[in-house]
Amino acid sequence: MTNPITYEEFRGRDHFDRAELLAFAYGRLVKDPPESFRARLPTPPMMMFHRVTEIEANKARGRIVAEADVGLDDWFFHCHFNGDPVQPGCLGLDAVWQLLGFYCVWRGGPGTGRALGVGEVDFMGQIRPYDKLVRYEIDVRRYTELETQGASMAVGNARVLVDDQEIYRIEKARVGTFTGIDYGDYPLASEHAHGGRDDR
Repeated sequence: MTNPITYEEFRGRDHFDRAELLAFAYGRLVKDPPESFRARLPTPPMMMFHRVTEIEANKARGRIVAEADVGLDDWFFHCHFNGDPVQPGCLGLDAVWQLLGFYCVWRGGPGTGRALGVGEVDFMGQIRPYDKLVRYEIDVRRYTELETQGASMAVGNARVLVDDQEIYRIEKARVGTFTGIDYGDYPLASEHAHGGRDDR
């Protein structure tokens, strides 16, 4: 059973299990969040990992490692592709963005996470239904808080491995957190009900 933890405990943790990540995705993990604590992970099936096994900070740098168990009947194998099931490579990139956003919040970044871009992505392999374990290893090259703007940003390089074989390499993935952009009253047609270009 997972019980809520304090914000101080959240910031001090070096790993998170599946139940804790789900509680975070639903906004229930931290019992005393600061006002600016608005970020969420995607809920399943879009949450692309099952556990964070390592998370650490060293001044402006850091590291986060996560794992995902491959399921024979994972949702994407049913549609990508019929007769040739393979996990879409874009979901591996999305996992890295999700983890960098989580890292920003763990470091104290305010607001809600958004992917900002990526420098380069190389695919050297694939994830198939009878594989066992995907590992995401991210070296955070720079973490910055922009307190006057209510924002933070992390830039990282990542390796994606399946059963200990490197299959993707991702350079300069970028994620930020921003205050005042979350759409918490969905599906009401309110201030943040429309997207479009965002000049941050």
